[in-house]
Amino acid sequence: MGNTYTYVNGQLLLENEAKLLVTDLAVQRGYGIFDFLKTVNGKPIFIEDYFNRFFNSAGEMNLEVDFDRTDLFTAVTSLLEKNNIANSGLKIILTGGYSEDGYQIAKPNLVIVQTPFEYNPTSFDKGLNLLSHNYQRQLSSVKTIDYLQAIRLQPLLKLKQADDLLYHNHGDVRECPRANIFMIKNRQVFTPISGILRGITRGKILGIHLDGIEVKEQDFTLDDLANADEAFISSSTKNILPVLSLDGKPIGDGKPGKITSVLNEKLLEMIKNY
Repeated sequence: MGNTYTYVNGQLLLENEAKLLVTDLAVQRGYGIFDFLKTVNGKPIFIEDYFNRFFNSAGEMNLEVDFDRTDLFTAVTSLLEKNNIANSGLKIILTGGYSEDGYQIAKPNLVIVQTPFEYNPTSFDKGLNLLSHNYQRQLSSVKTIDYLQAIRLQPLLKLKQADDLLYHNHGDVRECPRANIFMIKNRQVFTPISGILRGITRGKILGIHLDGIEVKEQDFTLDDLANADEAFISSSTKNILPVLSLDGKPIGDGKPGKITSVLNEKLLEMIKNY
């Protein structure tokens, strides 16, 4: 969309005019962070939570920012007003900056990209099929721009007719490349706590209270997941999406589960009322 504006270091530029130099560490070494949130009817959903994670990621990556939360909110607001896209995805990127030697961190570049996004409720009934892969992300608590493994393995996903990867560390379940994973067993809901990025949607689900159902952080294995009653992933764009199979074998009865459905309804209600 050439008529969409992008924010770059204080300027609002048409998408095809927004540029960074090739000396940026994001280009030279893949060094940088980002965060992603959505807008619904023009309102950025859970934006304070995303800001918390964004500034935490910047600190962990030693990226010195010369703006605060108010400045960042002003930047986001200016882009939203310029583009006037009610339902969208917002990607806030902070790069390693223009490095003189292609190795040392420099003054970061701030880029905010907005793209139209409409949540498709029918995707819930379709669910998804996961393919396990033994991989532990570096700096798992930081949302970096490094998606090397996930992108490299896209041809394998197509070959296996799977929808997404599920990372595990020698059998200990971690996360999907762009989502957190939950499993349900005996009316208890579990999500891993070790070696993961703590998703914002994940956090909201942990705060949902259902009678007779416990939602908690606890690590589990691929074998546990294979024998679960239900499973689902969570993310900003997918909300809650049932996992129907793992490595070609159905989880539960291979259909979206009842507890998953109730949690999804609660989450959608939370988003609607935000």
